Amino acid sequence: MAWYDRFLGREEEVLEKLNPIQQYFGASAQGSREYTQSYEKYYETLEIVNRAVNIVVDDAAEISAVVQSIGRTGVVKGIKRVKVNKLINEEPNLFQDINSFKRNLITDYILDGNIFIYYDGAHLYHIPASQVSIKVDAKTYIEKYTYNEVDYSPNEIIHVKENSFHDMYRGVSRLKPAIRTMQLMASMRQFQDNFFKNGAVPGLVLKSPNTLSEKIKERMIQSWTARYRPDAGGRRPLVLDGGIEIDKISNVSFKDLDFQTSIADNEKIILKAIGVPPILLDSGNNANIRPNMRMYYLETILPIVRKMNFALTRFFGFNIEENITNIPALQPELRDQSQYYSALVNGGIISPNEARDQLGFEPVEGYDDLRVPANIAGSAVNPDEGGRPVEEDENGEEE
Repeated sequence: MAWYDRFLGREEEVLEKLNPIQQYFGASAQGSREYTQSYEKYYETLEIVNRAVNIVVDDAAEISAVVQSIGRTGVVKGIKRVKVNKLINEEPNLFQDINSFKRNLITDYILDGNIFIYYDGAHLYHIPASQVSIKVDAKTYIEKYTYNEVDYSPNEIIHVKENSFHDMYRGVSRLKPAIRTMQLMASMRQFQDNFFKNGAVPGLVLKSPNTLSEKIKERMIQSWTARYRPDAGGRRPLVLDGGIEIDKISNVSFKDLDFQTSIADNEKIILKAIGVPPILLDSGNNANIRPNMRMYYLETILPIVRKMNFALTRFFGFNIEENITNIPALQPELRDQSQYYSALVNGGIISPNEARDQLGFEPVEGYDDLRVPANIAGSAVNPDEGGRPVEEDENGEEE
């Protein structure tokens, strides 16, 4: 379009170049919905999975967002910055507070690998990811989202996707790499439960010197089952005759069935898959707990929050970033922090009120000006002039 076309009333042509291979993505993406019920089951039954997921969900939900006025072209047209800030930091809808709303979203992100948010033009609503299917468009990208036979257009849904290799539309749950470990832990727990249900006795063998008929064998087993009941809290004394002896089917004790070491190792694998340093859940005085907390926020929490903010930025058109000023793990030590801001103030880089704002204090009247460095003798006014101050003689002349 030439510069003079505006004066001639010509409209600008919008060139839309579509992906030439988009039509081939539809067939493979329709059946890409991952079965996540097993992840939900382990989240509700395995303690370490529940604890690790809840840690990530609660910490990520506490981080607020900063909505900057520098806008860009978004899906929603004409929305104001104040409205966006209210939706993502104060009140997403009339029925939920912002923390519970975010916790629902991030729980879906960990267990399902996807977040779906519906915007009706006034409020934001969470749509459970396990029930959402994506209809791929053969020309553009996505034709529609469907939840329980209710269709939503792409302009109504904010989709946050976890990393995945085989699918460009849906993310993969963070628990998927640890599915084998979770199954192994559940099997060990089930084995222990069965061990106790059977009276904490691996089993007995009755040895007879004579060959017994099948009928007598069945009657003897029924008699022992009815009378020998260690799972009921006591063992009834029995009289053995006919040369019958008792032998153990196994010499395994409860100590041999205690998988505590294996369970502890498997728990670390699950924690690493979710992104929680195992040291955070260890008891005792850990000298390196602070570096691990910092790494946990930088490598686990903030990437999740940023993915949500990028999706919100594209949808609303405002630059949305995370606010980390109230996260203790990402702040320096108080002593280092005070020395840092004192050096900036005394060096004339920032004003005292700017330093007070960073430290969370209210501004003080008269502290908005920069301080002139006075650390060089004779150069309190001009730092470029050094050396000894000029002296005057008795007549007021400079020496």
